[in-house]
Formats: sequence, C-alpha cells, structure tokens
Amino acid sequence: MKTLEEKLNLLRETKDTGKLKVMIIGLGSVGTYLLDYILSSANEQLEVCVVGRSMDKMISDVNIVKVASMIRGQNRSKITVEADVDLNDINAIADCLNKNQPDIIVNSSRAYSGLKYGSISWNNIRAYGIWAPLAIKYTKNIMEAYEIAGSKAIVINTSYSDAVIPWLKSAGKAYPDFGSGNINHLIPRIKFAVAKKYDIKDYWNIDVTYAVSHFHDVVISKEGHTEGVEQLIHIEYGGKAIDSNLDDIFLNCKIPMPVDAKRNMMNASSNFEIIKAIFDVVWKGSKVKLHSPGVFGEVGGYPVILDGTDDTIHAYIDESYFCLDSMRMKNRESIYLDGIENIEDGTLYYTKELIEKVKKVFHADLISSVRFNDIEKTADFLIKEVIEPALKA
Repeated sequence: MKTLEEKLNLLRETKDTGKLKVMIIGLGSVGTYLLDYILSSANEQLEVCVVGRSMDKMISDVNIVKVASMIRGQNRSKITVEADVDLNDINAIADCLNKNQPDIIVNSSRAYSGLKYGSISWNNIRAYGIWAPLAIKYTKNIMEAYEIAGSKAIVINTSYSDAVIPWLKSAGKAYPDFGSGNINHLIPRIKFAVAKKYDIKDYWNIDVTYAVSHFHDVVISKEGHTEGVEQLIHIEYGGKAIDSNLDDIFLNCKIPMPVDAKRNMMNASSNFEIIKAIFDVVWKGSKVKLHSPGVFGEVGGYPVILDGTDDTIHAYIDESYFCLDSMRMKNRESIYLDGIENIEDGTLYYTKELIEKVKKVFHADLISSVRFNDIEKTADFLIKEVIEPALKA
C-alpha cells in the first residue's frame, strides 16, 4: 500500500486529465448528504460513482439530489451508479474498484444501518468503543478488496476511525488514509464558543489546533465538560494565542443538536472538507490544515497538514504546538474513557470498566480482547446480545 504522500503526488501527475473521481460506498444519510455537497460545489472536474446494493433506492436518492442541485444551478458533476455490490463479497468490491478506478473512496457503509449506535451506548455506558468491531466490519472488506484491485485511491473512512484505522494498520492490513468526523465535529463548536466570548465577527478566521479522541468530542458536545481531563489544544486569532478559561469555552460547546439522521450532515461535511482539501492541494497547490481521526493509522484524532505549495506534496501531523508523542499520549488517555485500553498486533483490547458496564447494563459478557480474525463473530455478538435486546426493551 502506498503512503498518503505518494498517493497525493500520483494524483498531481494525472491532474491534466481534468477529472477527479470520487466513489461513495453506501448511500445512506451520510452518503446522500455528501453527494449533495459535492454537486453543490458546482465543480465540473469532480465525478461521482455511487456504490450500493439496491439499484431502485440508489437511483431514487441520486435523482432527488441531481434535480435539487439543478434547481440551484449547481449540478456540474457526472454521476454513475453501481448496484448489487455486496460488501460481504470482497471479490465483488474488487471488481467494482477495477471497473471504476476511483481517485478517492469514501466508505460511508454501516454494518447495522439506520441506527446511531451512540443512542444505545452513551446514556447507558458512556462509551462508544464497544462498537469498534461493527465499525470495522465492512471497512476491512473494502481495504482487502482495495489490495486485490491494486487501487491507489485515497480512502476516507466514516465510522469510528479513531480505532478502526489503527486496528487495520496494527494487523498489517491496508488501511484508510483519513477518518472523517469525530474531532472534526468539535472544531466548529470551539470556534463559535470563542467568537461568542470575545465578540469575534469573522469566527471562521479563528484557528484551532487540537488532538483528542472520539470520547471528548461526545462529552464536550453533549455535556460541555472534559470529564476532568486536561486538553491538548491551541487557539489563536489574528496571529495571537487566545489564553482563555477553557472550561468556559467547552461549556459553550454544548449546543442543541438533533439525535436522528440529520446529525450526519456533520459527517458528510467532514468528508467533503477532506475531498475539497485534496482537490485544492493537488490541483491548486494549496496548503491546508485538517483535523482527522485515525490519520496515518494513529489512535485518536490529530491535526494534519497537506502542503501542495512545492513540487512535491507533503502530508504530516502538525507538530507546531505539540509533539507527536504528547498527542499520542493524550489520545490514549481519551480513548480509554471510550472503553478501549489498547490496539496492538491486530487485537483490540477493551477496558475492564467497559466490560463491567456492559455486564451490568446489557447483561452481556463482552470479551476482553478482539483478535482481527474474530471481528465478524464479535460484530454478530454485539448485534444479537446488545443492540437487538436494547431496541426491544
């Protein structure tokens, strides 16, 4: 598998073709919102291939997005649809990749569709890490197919990338280049909170550099505090650092949000931000800072720089304010609270606290560690012993 830098530079070599093909795997709410955002960019250089199982559903969903964007005068992108692709069938995925040759792949599929896992876990056990085997279930199949197809596409994963991407990397498997969402969802809240405190009108010019995992995205967004964990964050405006009472900032990050599929506007926007950044860096020679979970196969979320200002594109974790080791330690501290103690040699280890909570609340015996070869079995266990009983209760 090629590195992110190598993939970006290969894309630059082919930019004279004038087209960048994005493949969206899974057209649920995330995929549909993302398709709408891509069309809303009115970018003739972007092509989209939508992949899923039900042709009728996908055609219907694609048509509403196409017509809506045309009404706005924005539809400029070619769209193709690939149906009957079973994400349990690795060879079928590989054939689809070979046929379409995407430049960017966005995996927005879900092993248990139509459910926000956090609606079950947060109020009951205050941890999301329990769902890692479900989050990785289709991602691992897509990445195995990716290897079979010899793809050089940049891959974006949408589900719990804080753990999913490093889990794949630790097992010696091909892994996505970026995760979308999670830490990325917290950055705008922080900007809004700082702007409110200091009466900053152009809040989009507030700069945030942050390293933290999924748990703190949730606890800060929902409850406005950090669970007593000091945060690794730098905030500045107009080139000057903002030294503020972070407790006040985080408290004001607690803003009302829907709990249904509308929340996926944020995840889809995170995907769009990454796609736009890739386009700007490769095609326009820009330099961009993003926040991404699982980037470079690291546990948790990190600030990352994509720099296309030189002849060679560079991609790296931003250490302007914090060293990589300190960011790794902070993310490990944060993700422990999400129920994950470690990810090593292809095995994910749950915390003893999570195992006890699952036993007490769901009356299920969660195993302490999940080997890579046991992912399917554990995912089935979570559906049958945790999700389905919780939905019936």
